[in-house]
Amino acid sequence: MGRTRRLRGVNNPCSRGEDGPSFNKPSMTETLPNLQEDFRMQNKSVFILGASGETGKVLVKEILEQSLFSKVTLIGRRKLTFEEEAYKNVNQEVVDFEKLDDYASAFQGHDVGFCCLGTTRKKAGAEGFVRVDRDYVLKSAELAKAGGCKHFNLLSSQGADKSSNFLYLQIKGEVEAKVEALEFDRYSIFRPGVLLCDRQESRPSEWLIRKFFGSLPESWARPYSVPVVTVVRAMLNNAVRPSDKKMELLDNKAIYALGKAHDTLKP
Repeated sequence: MGRTRRLRGVNNPCSRGEDGPSFNKPSMTETLPNLQEDFRMQNKSVFILGASGETGKVLVKEILEQSLFSKVTLIGRRKLTFEEEAYKNVNQEVVDFEKLDDYASAFQGHDVGFCCLGTTRKKAGAEGFVRVDRDYVLKSAELAKAGGCKHFNLLSSQGADKSSNFLYLQIKGEVEAKVEALEFDRYSIFRPGVLLCDRQESRPSEWLIRKFFGSLPESWARPYSVPVVTVVRAMLNNAVRPSDKKMELLDNKAIYALGKAHDTLKP
């Protein structure tokens, strides 16, 4: 009898952005519909941190469009307003990130968590940036682990390195390592390059960088930038495929490969 082709047990090289032979291995595009359906049948719940940001907004939209989770919860400092009917069943937990221990219940009972929290030094100052991108993220991860979360997904940055002399990359690297020490059943780190999006906030330097990379041919811009929607689809495609790895690190190249797999499924 023939065996149904699944990705289960396959050590996919995309998980660390490595190149490798693909013969005798089913591609992500061949198995993704089955993986998504299998995932839906598990009735998992998910929480999203940073849903008001550019990546978080697209992530929530894609999660709802794909109907991957039976329960979707947004955790943030304020309640978000949605007009679309698709958002009517989205749960929202309003918390004070300075007193997260008082809101531990918001992190209980979720199978999967996505953290897209982040600010900038220019917006919050050096101290504020460290507090949001490291302290808030780490405390949230601790509460999520205590609340039963099995798979934690962290949006980081290309070049993250706790030994870096650049504060932004140093803090990103520090929080990656601190969250890994919590020992989730599965921990996925995403390190995209420059995120290509139409950010609502006015940041002239970022706007110019995005315009520059957005004007280049994709093959030239790909090593250094990636569309937000591609990052989000990579995060979700990775979540639905089984893995026996406790920690996965996906660089910009791996994010592109995994995120673009979604496109080939569209009619």
